[in-house]
Amino acid sequence: MTQSFTTIAQFRATLQSMPFTSNAAEAAARERNGQLTKPPGALGRLEDLAIWYAGWRGTGRPRLDHPQIIVFAGNHGIAARGVSAFPAEVTAQMVHNFRAGGAAINQMARCFGATMTVHALELDRPTADFTQGPAMSGAELAAALTAGWQAVDATTDLLVVGEMGIGNTTSAAAIATALFGGGAADWTGRGTGVDDAGLALKTRVVTEGLAANAAVLGDPLEVLRCLGGREVAAMAGAIAAARAARIPVILDGFICSAAAAVLHQAEPGALDHAVAGHLSAEGAHGPLLARLGKEPLLSLGLRLGEGSGAALAIGVLKAAVACHSGMATFAEAGVAAG
Repeated sequence: MTQSFTTIAQFRATLQSMPFTSNAAEAAARERNGQLTKPPGALGRLEDLAIWYAGWRGTGRPRLDHPQIIVFAGNHGIAARGVSAFPAEVTAQMVHNFRAGGAAINQMARCFGATMTVHALELDRPTADFTQGPAMSGAELAAALTAGWQAVDATTDLLVVGEMGIGNTTSAAAIATALFGGGAADWTGRGTGVDDAGLALKTRVVTEGLAANAAVLGDPLEVLRCLGGREVAAMAGAIAAARAARIPVILDGFICSAAAAVLHQAEPGALDHAVAGHLSAEGAHGPLLARLGKEPLLSLGLRLGEGSGAALAIGVLKAAVACHSGMATFAEAGVAAG
């Protein structure tokens, strides 16, 4: 997708002019659902998912054949503060692993027939330490949003976005605190598995970041600029691009949800085309999903990132669409309706 942004204002204007679901397609899907060879409501939430998917794809009998997974990677200035159990160079090492096909997300992509691309965003130039001021300039944020937007294949019919970036659970916690209030401790978790001292350090870094950028945190996109990372911003850009192309999205864990929350706060209804793939083991993910009004499809104790939980949920959505569009109606099967 070819849209590009040179300013935050351009992206903001784009968010305000997004398409909506097709009520006609949803109605057609709902009518078909009522004729399928099953008791009413017997497939539970799968029925709702299929109808939701149909509305965004604009047809009452959709297909789901071309899911796309995009993993964005970025480095954070706050990593130098020791907020992760892993050093910053792991970001680049994991990008190599993704490209070699050796990560968990690669296996899941193969399992569910998804294409997967990896986008490393200026790994040799970390964002600034947000305890000292904004993590990114306006131009840097616009570039990251553009990178995310342009990474989306317009021919895909389902999008999952994941991330890799040492320090990014701290960034996500700062974003969530700025967007939804409360104290830093309410939103800061153990991420890659830091000990009690590491958790206390992360919480302090989030508090310092909020204080250093307090003057501009009333604006969700400024929150993303000041407290986010390039990969977090790219996820937001990709989710927005999917909306523009009426491509449904499955959200991943805490970091992806924090990126999505920026869109949610910037423009009401901006995430209507998205469902939550799973509830992660990061403690603040559940409260964050509640703020977004999203009920997770799965809850398996995952805390890996990479898009892995959302990738698993591709199977759920594919099953929902397959049942909806592939099952026979009572009339087609010659079965007496109840």
